[in-house]
Amino acid sequence: MVDADFSLPDVRTWIRGIPALTGTPPPAPEHFPEKPGELFLDWLRAAVAFGVVEPHVCALATVDSDGMPDSRFLILKDVTEGGFWFSGSAASPKGIELKENPRASLAFYWRETGQQVRIRGLVREGDDALRSRDFVERSVTARAVATASKQSEVLEDLGAYDTSVAAAEARISDDPGFVSKGWRAWCLEPESVEFWQADSGRRHQRWLYRRGSDRAWTRAVLWP
Repeated sequence: MVDADFSLPDVRTWIRGIPALTGTPPPAPEHFPEKPGELFLDWLRAAVAFGVVEPHVCALATVDSDGMPDSRFLILKDVTEGGFWFSGSAASPKGIELKENPRASLAFYWRETGQQVRIRGLVREGDDALRSRDFVERSVTARAVATASKQSEVLEDLGAYDTSVAAAEARISDDPGFVSKGWRAWCLEPESVEFWQADSGRRHQRWLYRRGSDRAWTRAVLWP
């Protein structure tokens, strides 16, 4: 490991020297579907075919009761007519923040193709059937950790954590259909979806879908 001199000029120069926009953007879309979810799935399929690593990983941004923004990376679970689905614990910071303020955004960035997608809208909880399906589809270990974890609280005893997870694994083995009461499936119902495609000369291309008061989608080209 190289020790860095963290004087501001040196760090700035070093950061500015890191290569950026090194991906290979595909040709701009020739056809734009009526709804943004269709274009998103087209881009996602193309990202998978191109070999983008974990293209279903995205950043979820929420706001707490003090108006302080918060973000974390998670896995997109589904895309439906209603919106974009993700899941987690109701007792987690994101669960608490979404209950207090059900507005959020998702952001995807695919370095290999030089593309990003930004989605903003309201979030609603899925019904019991959806949350149960999402939970049961997880691996036993993932389900046990989700059941045992007091997410984001201070962990003072690793032994206690291991014991709790082992107990949860045993419970799930005895009852394969067990679903944690605190598990939630959320759907971000988009009000706007922006598609961004990089250009090495910074002549980026941007297309914005926006939902109107009649719930119909309009599309505009944005300045880069």
